[in-house]
Amino acid sequence: MNAPAKFDIEASAPALGTATPDDLDIVVRDRRFLRGQTAKRWWLNGDPIATAWFNALSATFPRGEAFFIESVRAFRDGADPKLAGEIRAFIKQEINHTREHIVLNKLAESSGYDIAFIDKRVEELLALLKDRPAYLNLAATMALEHFTAMFGQELLANPAHLKGAEGDLGDIWRWHSVEEIEHKGVAYDTWLHATRDWSRWRRWKLKSLMMVLVTKRFIGNRVKDMKDLLAQDGLTGWKVTARIWAYLLFRPGFLRRIALPWLAFFLPGFHPWNEDDRHLISKYEGDFSDALLPA
Repeated sequence: MNAPAKFDIEASAPALGTATPDDLDIVVRDRRFLRGQTAKRWWLNGDPIATAWFNALSATFPRGEAFFIESVRAFRDGADPKLAGEIRAFIKQEINHTREHIVLNKLAESSGYDIAFIDKRVEELLALLKDRPAYLNLAATMALEHFTAMFGQELLANPAHLKGAEGDLGDIWRWHSVEEIEHKGVAYDTWLHATRDWSRWRRWKLKSLMMVLVTKRFIGNRVKDMKDLLAQDGLTGWKVTARIWAYLLFRPGFLRRIALPWLAFFLPGFHPWNEDDRHLISKYEGDFSDALLPA
Protein backbone atom coordinates (compact mmCIF):
# COMPACT_ATOMS: atom_id res chain seq x y z
CA MET A 1 0.00 0.00 0.00
CA ASN A 2 1.35 3.45 -0.87
CA ALA A 3 2.19 5.94 1.83
CA PRO A 4 -0.71 8.25 2.71
CA ALA A 5 -1.05 11.35 0.58
CA LYS A 6 -3.36 14.29 1.16
CA PHE A 7 -4.78 16.73 -1.39
CA ASP A 8 -6.22 19.87 0.19
CA ILE A 9 -9.51 21.05 -1.33
CA GLU A 10 -9.94 24.71 -0.50
CA ALA A 11 -13.29 26.36 -0.03
CA SER A 12 -14.18 28.96 -2.64
CA ALA A 13 -17.10 30.34 -4.56
CA PRO A 14 -19.05 27.49 -6.21
CA ALA A 15 -18.55 26.80 -9.90
CA LEU A 16 -21.20 27.97 -12.35
CA GLY A 17 -24.33 25.87 -11.97
CA THR A 18 -22.71 23.26 -9.74
CA ALA A 19 -24.74 21.16 -7.32
CA THR A 20 -21.68 19.47 -5.86
CA PRO A 21 -22.13 19.38 -2.06
CA ASP A 22 -19.96 21.85 -0.16
CA ASP A 23 -19.08 19.15 2.35
CA LEU A 24 -18.12 16.51 -0.22
CA ASP A 25 -14.84 14.74 0.54
CA ILE A 26 -13.13 12.93 -2.32
CA VAL A 27 -11.10 10.21 -0.65
CA VAL A 28 -8.35 8.12 -2.21
CA ARG A 29 -8.77 4.51 -1.07
CA ASP A 30 -5.44 3.01 -1.97
CA ARG A 31 -6.52 -0.62 -2.16
CA ARG A 32 -4.83 -3.53 -3.91
CA PHE A 33 -6.79 -6.54 -5.07
CA LEU A 34 -6.32 -9.96 -6.63
CA ARG A 35 -2.60 -10.37 -5.94
CA GLY A 36 -1.94 -14.10 -5.81
CA GLN A 37 -5.51 -14.86 -6.92
CA THR A 38 -6.09 -18.11 -8.79
CA ALA A 39 -7.57 -17.49 -12.23
CA LYS A 40 -11.17 -18.63 -12.67
CA ARG A 41 -12.75 -18.46 -16.12
CA TRP A 42 -16.39 -17.80 -15.20
CA TRP A 43 -15.67 -15.95 -11.98
CA LEU A 44 -19.09 -14.32 -11.56
CA ASN A 45 -21.38 -16.99 -10.19
CA GLY A 46 -20.28 -19.45 -12.86
CA ASP A 47 -22.18 -17.38 -15.42
CA PRO A 48 -20.37 -16.83 -18.76
CA ILE A 49 -22.70 -13.98 -19.77
CA ALA A 50 -22.25 -11.97 -16.56
CA THR A 51 -18.52 -12.67 -16.55
CA ALA A 52 -18.23 -11.46 -20.15
CA TRP A 53 -20.01 -8.20 -19.29
CA PHE A 54 -17.68 -7.34 -16.44
CA ASN A 55 -14.56 -8.54 -18.28
CA ALA A 56 -15.53 -6.38 -21.26
CA LEU A 57 -15.96 -3.34 -19.01
CA SER A 58 -12.69 -3.92 -17.18
CA ALA A 59 -10.72 -4.29 -20.40
CA THR A 60 -11.69 -0.74 -21.42
CA PHE A 61 -10.66 0.95 -18.18
CA PRO A 62 -6.85 1.35 -18.44
CA ARG A 63 -6.91 3.37 -21.67
CA GLY A 64 -10.32 4.87 -20.97
CA GLU A 65 -9.38 6.26 -17.59
CA ALA A 66 -6.11 7.66 -18.94
CA PHE A 67 -8.26 9.51 -21.49
CA PHE A 68 -10.51 10.83 -18.70
CA ILE A 69 -7.49 12.11 -16.78
CA GLU A 70 -6.03 13.96 -19.74
CA SER A 71 -9.39 15.41 -20.78
CA VAL A 72 -10.04 16.88 -17.34
CA ARG A 73 -6.46 17.95 -16.70
CA ALA A 74 -6.49 20.00 -19.93
CA PHE A 75 -8.88 22.46 -18.27
CA ARG A 76 -7.40 22.58 -14.78
CA ASP A 77 -5.75 25.97 -15.31
CA GLY A 78 -7.97 28.79 -14.12
CA ALA A 79 -10.27 26.53 -12.13
CA ASP A 80 -11.22 27.78 -8.69
CA PRO A 81 -9.22 26.24 -5.83
CA LYS A 82 -11.99 23.85 -4.80
CA LEU A 83 -12.42 22.43 -8.31
CA ALA A 84 -8.65 22.28 -8.81
CA GLY A 85 -8.37 20.20 -5.64
CA GLU A 86 -11.17 17.91 -6.77
CA ILE A 87 -9.43 17.42 -10.11
CA ARG A 88 -6.23 16.38 -8.32
CA ALA A 89 -8.15 13.88 -6.22
CA PHE A 90 -10.05 12.61 -9.29
CA ILE A 91 -6.75 11.95 -11.07
CA LYS A 92 -5.33 10.03 -8.10
CA GLN A 93 -8.44 7.88 -7.84
CA GLU A 94 -8.43 7.13 -11.57
CA ILE A 95 -4.75 6.18 -11.52
CA ASN A 96 -5.49 3.64 -8.80
CA HIS A 97 -8.48 2.28 -10.73
CA THR A 98 -6.27 1.78 -13.79
CA ARG A 99 -3.64 -0.06 -11.76
CA GLU A 100 -6.14 -2.47 -10.24
CA HIS A 101 -8.03 -3.20 -13.45
CA ILE A 102 -4.76 -4.06 -15.17
CA VAL A 103 -4.41 -6.79 -12.53
CA LEU A 104 -8.00 -7.95 -13.11
CA ASN A 105 -7.44 -7.99 -16.88
CA LYS A 106 -4.30 -10.07 -16.48
CA LEU A 107 -6.28 -12.51 -14.37
CA ALA A 108 -8.86 -12.82 -17.16
CA GLU A 109 -6.02 -13.56 -19.57
CA SER A 110 -4.60 -16.14 -17.18
CA SER A 111 -7.96 -17.90 -17.21
CA GLY A 112 -7.59 -18.34 -20.97
CA TYR A 113 -9.31 -15.31 -22.48
CA ASP A 114 -7.73 -13.18 -25.17
CA ILE A 115 -8.89 -9.66 -24.28
CA ALA A 116 -6.21 -7.75 -26.19
CA PHE A 117 -8.69 -7.03 -28.99
CA ILE A 118 -10.78 -4.89 -26.61
CA ASP A 119 -7.80 -2.77 -25.62
CA LYS A 120 -6.88 -2.47 -29.30
CA ARG A 121 -10.39 -1.28 -30.18
CA VAL A 122 -10.22 1.40 -27.49
CA GLU A 123 -6.75 2.43 -28.66
CA GLU A 124 -7.94 2.82 -32.26
CA LEU A 125 -10.98 4.81 -31.18
CA LEU A 126 -8.92 7.18 -29.05
CA ALA A 127 -6.47 7.69 -31.92
CA LEU A 128 -9.34 9.14 -33.93
CA LEU A 129 -9.90 11.74 -31.19
CA LYS A 130 -6.30 12.85 -30.95
CA ASP A 131 -6.50 16.04 -33.00
CA ARG A 132 -9.99 17.25 -32.22
CA PRO A 133 -10.70 20.22 -29.90
CA ALA A 134 -10.03 19.50 -26.24
CA TYR A 135 -13.54 20.56 -25.21
CA LEU A 136 -15.00 17.69 -27.28
CA ASN A 137 -12.86 15.19 -25.40
CA LEU A 138 -14.02 16.76 -22.14
CA ALA A 139 -17.65 16.43 -23.28
CA ALA A 140 -17.08 12.74 -24.05
CA THR A 141 -15.44 12.28 -20.65
CA MET A 142 -18.37 13.99 -18.94
CA ALA A 143 -20.82 11.63 -20.66
CA LEU A 144 -18.76 8.52 -19.90
CA GLU A 145 -18.27 9.59 -16.28
CA HIS A 146 -22.05 9.75 -15.99
CA PHE A 147 -22.10 6.14 -17.20
CA THR A 148 -19.52 5.04 -14.64
CA ALA A 149 -21.42 6.86 -11.87
CA MET A 150 -24.68 5.18 -12.92
CA PHE A 151 -22.96 1.81 -12.99
CA GLY A 152 -21.42 2.43 -9.58
CA GLN A 153 -24.72 3.42 -8.06
CA GLU A 154 -26.43 0.37 -9.54
CA LEU A 155 -23.76 -2.05 -8.34
CA LEU A 156 -23.90 -0.74 -4.78
CA ALA A 157 -27.67 -0.38 -4.61
CA ASN A 158 -28.39 -3.85 -6.03
CA PRO A 159 -25.97 -6.47 -4.65
CA ALA A 160 -27.50 -9.09 -6.95
CA HIS A 161 -25.22 -7.89 -9.75
CA LEU A 162 -22.15 -9.19 -7.94
CA LYS A 163 -23.74 -12.20 -6.28
CA GLY A 164 -21.30 -15.07 -6.49
CA ALA A 165 -18.24 -12.88 -7.03
CA GLU A 166 -15.97 -14.20 -4.30
CA GLY A 167 -13.65 -12.03 -2.20
CA ASP A 168 -11.56 -9.55 -4.19
CA LEU A 169 -13.45 -10.33 -7.39
CA GLY A 170 -16.46 -8.54 -5.93
CA ASP A 171 -14.60 -6.08 -3.72
CA ILE A 172 -12.67 -4.50 -6.59
CA TRP A 173 -15.96 -3.51 -8.26
CA ARG A 174 -17.53 -2.20 -5.05
CA TRP A 175 -14.39 -0.15 -4.28
CA HIS A 176 -14.36 1.25 -7.80
CA SER A 177 -18.08 2.02 -7.59
CA VAL A 178 -17.70 3.97 -4.34
CA GLU A 179 -15.09 6.25 -5.87
CA GLU A 180 -16.99 6.71 -9.14
CA ILE A 181 -19.95 7.97 -7.14
CA GLU A 182 -17.72 10.19 -5.04
CA HIS A 183 -16.08 12.00 -7.97
CA LYS A 184 -19.10 11.90 -10.28
CA GLY A 185 -19.35 15.70 -10.42
CA VAL A 186 -15.72 16.50 -11.23
CA ALA A 187 -15.82 16.11 -15.02
CA TYR A 188 -19.17 17.90 -15.13
CA ASP A 189 -17.96 20.83 -13.04
CA THR A 190 -14.83 20.99 -15.21
CA TRP A 191 -17.14 21.14 -18.24
CA LEU A 192 -19.07 24.01 -16.65
CA HIS A 193 -15.77 25.79 -16.00
CA ALA A 194 -14.50 25.18 -19.55
CA THR A 195 -17.75 26.40 -21.16
CA ARG A 196 -18.49 29.23 -18.74
CA ASP A 197 -18.69 31.73 -21.61
CA TRP A 198 -21.10 29.59 -23.63
CA SER A 199 -24.85 30.04 -23.78
CA ARG A 200 -26.93 27.47 -21.93
CA TRP A 201 -28.40 26.32 -25.26
CA ARG A 202 -24.98 25.68 -26.81
CA ARG A 203 -23.79 23.83 -23.74
CA TRP A 204 -26.93 21.67 -23.56
CA LYS A 205 -26.94 20.90 -27.29
CA LEU A 206 -23.35 19.66 -27.36
CA LYS A 207 -23.52 17.62 -24.17
CA SER A 208 -26.78 15.99 -25.31
CA LEU A 209 -25.44 15.10 -28.75
CA MET A 210 -22.30 13.73 -27.16
CA MET A 211 -24.27 11.55 -24.77
CA VAL A 212 -26.27 10.05 -27.65
CA LEU A 213 -23.08 9.30 -29.59
CA VAL A 214 -21.27 7.92 -26.55
CA THR A 215 -24.21 5.72 -25.58
CA LYS A 216 -24.54 4.21 -29.05
CA ARG A 217 -20.84 3.48 -29.32
CA PHE A 218 -20.31 2.36 -25.74
CA ILE A 219 -23.17 -0.13 -25.58
CA GLY A 220 -22.64 -1.36 -29.14
CA ASN A 221 -18.96 -2.03 -28.56
CA ARG A 222 -19.46 -3.70 -25.21
CA VAL A 223 -22.02 -6.10 -26.71
CA LYS A 224 -19.54 -6.86 -29.52
CA ASP A 225 -16.87 -7.46 -26.90
CA MET A 226 -19.16 -9.83 -25.00
CA LYS A 227 -19.90 -11.81 -28.16
CA ASP A 228 -16.21 -12.11 -28.97
CA LEU A 229 -15.37 -13.24 -25.45
CA LEU A 230 -18.20 -15.76 -25.41
CA ALA A 231 -17.10 -17.10 -28.80
CA GLN A 232 -13.87 -18.10 -27.06
CA ASP A 233 -16.05 -20.37 -24.91
CA GLY A 234 -17.73 -21.79 -28.01
CA LEU A 235 -20.89 -19.82 -27.25
CA THR A 236 -22.20 -18.27 -30.45
CA GLY A 237 -25.41 -17.74 -32.41
CA TRP A 238 -28.70 -15.98 -31.92
CA LYS A 239 -29.49 -17.75 -28.66
CA VAL A 240 -26.32 -16.38 -27.08
CA THR A 241 -27.14 -12.91 -28.39
CA ALA A 242 -30.62 -13.24 -26.86
CA ARG A 243 -29.06 -14.25 -23.54
CA ILE A 244 -26.82 -11.15 -23.64
CA TRP A 245 -29.75 -8.80 -24.14
CA ALA A 246 -31.83 -10.66 -21.55
CA TYR A 247 -28.99 -10.13 -19.06
CA LEU A 248 -28.64 -6.44 -19.88
CA LEU A 249 -32.32 -5.55 -20.13
CA PHE A 250 -34.31 -7.99 -18.00
CA ARG A 251 -32.51 -10.05 -15.38
CA PRO A 252 -30.70 -8.48 -13.67
CA GLY A 253 -31.25 -5.77 -16.28
CA PHE A 254 -28.24 -3.53 -15.84
CA LEU A 255 -29.11 -1.21 -18.71
CA ARG A 256 -32.82 -1.13 -17.93
CA ARG A 257 -32.12 -0.09 -14.36
CA ILE A 258 -30.04 2.91 -15.38
CA ALA A 259 -32.56 4.18 -17.95
CA LEU A 260 -34.03 6.93 -15.76
CA PRO A 261 -30.72 8.40 -14.56
CA TRP A 262 -29.53 8.24 -18.18
CA LEU A 263 -32.56 10.26 -19.30
CA ALA A 264 -32.00 12.74 -16.47
CA PHE A 265 -28.76 13.80 -18.16
CA PHE A 266 -30.81 15.56 -20.86
CA LEU A 267 -32.95 17.61 -18.49
CA PRO A 268 -32.32 21.37 -18.20
CA GLY A 269 -30.52 22.02 -14.94
CA PHE A 270 -29.05 18.52 -14.76
CA HIS A 271 -26.08 17.98 -12.49
CA PRO A 272 -24.74 14.61 -11.28
CA TRP A 273 -25.18 15.73 -7.67
CA ASN A 274 -28.87 16.56 -8.09
CA GLU A 275 -29.16 13.11 -6.56
CA ASP A 276 -27.05 12.83 -3.44
CA ASP A 277 -26.32 9.12 -3.13
CA ARG A 278 -23.49 9.32 -0.61
CA HIS A 279 -25.38 6.91 1.62
CA LEU A 280 -24.13 4.20 -0.75
CA ILE A 281 -20.57 5.31 -0.06
CA SER A 282 -21.00 5.19 3.70
CA LYS A 283 -22.63 1.77 3.40
CA TYR A 284 -19.29 0.33 2.25
CA GLU A 285 -16.92 2.78 3.93
CA GLY A 286 -16.03 0.44 6.75
CA ASP A 287 -14.69 -2.12 4.30
CA PHE A 288 -12.04 0.32 3.13
CA SER A 289 -11.23 2.14 6.39
CA ASP A 290 -7.69 0.76 6.49
CA ALA A 291 -6.80 2.48 3.21
CA LEU A 292 -8.46 5.89 3.41
CA LEU A 293 -6.31 8.75 2.19
CA PRO A 294 -8.24 12.03 2.55
CA ALA A 295 -8.03 13.94 -0.74
